[in-house]
Amino acid sequence: MEEKVRTIFVCSDSVGETANSVVQATIRQFNASKVHVKRFGTMRTEQEIQLMMEEASRLNGFVVYTLVLPELREMMRQEAIRLNVTSIDVMGPVMQAFIDNFHDSPKKQAGLLHQMDEDYYKRVEAIEFAVKCDDGKDTGAFKQADIVLLGISRTSKTPLSIYLAHKGYKVANYPLVPEVRPPKELFTLNKSKVIGLTMSADQLVKIRTERLKAVGLPFGAKYSAIERVAEELEYAFGLYKQLGCRVIDVTEKAIEETAGLIMDRM
Repeated sequence: MEEKVRTIFVCSDSVGETANSVVQATIRQFNASKVHVKRFGTMRTEQEIQLMMEEASRLNGFVVYTLVLPELREMMRQEAIRLNVTSIDVMGPVMQAFIDNFHDSPKKQAGLLHQMDEDYYKRVEAIEFAVKCDDGKDTGAFKQADIVLLGISRTSKTPLSIYLAHKGYKVANYPLVPEVRPPKELFTLNKSKVIGLTMSADQLVKIRTERLKAVGLPFGAKYSAIERVAEELEYAFGLYKQLGCRVIDVTEKAIEETAGLIMDRM
C-alpha cells in the first residue's frame, strides 16, 4: 500500500524562512519520505489566513507559522480552534519571553530579518568573498578572511564556506594535496582563524567513490583508494599540527552543525 503524502503548512507575514528551517530540521528526525511542505509567505490579510487554514483542514495537515502582526496572529488562533487544525507559533513564545523579562514592546513589523540593512550588505560581501576565495583561488586574500578552512578533497570546504558566508563571515578555503606545497600566506595567519577539517577514511572513500560515479570515471581510480585517502589524511594532520590550528572532524556532521561549532568560537 502506497504511503499517504502528509502536508505541513509553513505560514509567515515575511518570507517564512525561519519557520521553514524549523520544519526541515524536524523532518530530518523522522523517516518521512512522503512529507510535503507548502509555504505561504508575505501573508497580509485575515482572508489569506482563513483560506490557508481551510486547505490545511481538508488535507489533515498542521501549520507552523511566524506572524508578528497582532491581527494575523489572532486570526490564526481563531481559525485553528474553528477548524481543529494544529498550529505551532514559532516566534510567539520567544517574543513573549522577551516582553516579560526585558519589559520591552515588539516593533510589530514583518520582514525585519530580511530587510536590506547593514547586515544584509555584509552578508552579500561575505558571499562574494567566499566565491572569490573558493578552492584556493585567491590565497592573497587570506589576511582579509575571518575564517580559513583547510581540508583534503570532499571534506565539505565549499558548502561550509558558503553557509558561513550567509552568516556574514568572510571565508576562504584551501584544498590540501600532499604533492602541492601550501601557500606561504597560510603560515603568517593567526592560528585562531584557521580551521582544519577532517573525516574518517571510510566515509571519504564512500563519498569519493560516489563522486567518481557522478562524473563517469572508473571506480578503481587512485582518488578513491583507501591507501590514497589515508596518505592525504596523514599529510593534513601533519600540517594542522604544524600550524597549531583547531581541527574539526566532520564525519556524519551536517553543515549547520559544523558551522555552529566554528561560530561558537569566533
